[in-house]
Amino acid sequence: MRIRVVDAFADRAFAGNPAGVCVLEAGDWPDEGWMRAVAAEMKHAETAFVRPSAGAEAEWDLRWFTPTKEVVLCGHATLATAHVLAADGKVSGKASFATLSGVLVADVADDGITLDFPVNRPIEVPVPDGLGVALRAEPAEVYVTGELRDLLVVVRDEATVRAVVPDYDGIAAITQRENLRGVIVTAQGSAYDFVSRFFAPASGIPEDPVTGSAHTSLAPYWAERLGRDELVGYQASARGGVVQVVPAGDRVYLKGQAITVLDGELLV
Repeated sequence: MRIRVVDAFADRAFAGNPAGVCVLEAGDWPDEGWMRAVAAEMKHAETAFVRPSAGAEAEWDLRWFTPTKEVVLCGHATLATAHVLAADGKVSGKASFATLSGVLVADVADDGITLDFPVNRPIEVPVPDGLGVALRAEPAEVYVTGELRDLLVVVRDEATVRAVVPDYDGIAAITQRENLRGVIVTAQGSAYDFVSRFFAPASGIPEDPVTGSAHTSLAPYWAERLGRDELVGYQASARGGVVQVVPAGDRVYLKGQAITVLDGELLV
């Protein structure tokens, strides 16, 4: 079985967020344990499995796995999947995917791939006990991001975002206690409209390099604060990545580039 590694939200190799992509034949899904084992072997934040859909609502069925579990929404691995399908000549222009988050659409163009995702509006909540200690940074505002159940933590400035060195065990304990997926740390940017980082150690992802799904909440938050609907975010991980965002009612458009860095054969 062919498997590829694609750097998503990147315009060059070894930047952005790497995702594994397996394009399957039509038919039943492989055993879920096997897909999880492949994702664990790949050791990327997510590995995507895509097959031609037998249903009428979308052209493709798409699932995403971290090294430890299946997830309901993943931006960078969706972008990577669209990139692979386009490279194989299986997609031209728009492609639709049936997922656990409903039907998602990717529009492939020469200047990048645009994802049409559901919005996850942040709702302000009290600061969870121990959050500042675990982040080793003082939260200014804290929100929960709708159905995704991330904690969106606004801090004082960009320098604070970049300097965060969290206690991963502490973050994992808080997310498990509060039934959260992960923690987004964000602030207004200088070269970009906003900057962010994302931590999900309880899901096997200490720090995610570039998190497309997190931008479904970052987009409406910063659009409201900055008074503009077309924004550019930078996820300030060690690899780094740029995500262009446009909130539009109950949807968010996320745009980025991708590059294949590995093309191999899965022998098991």
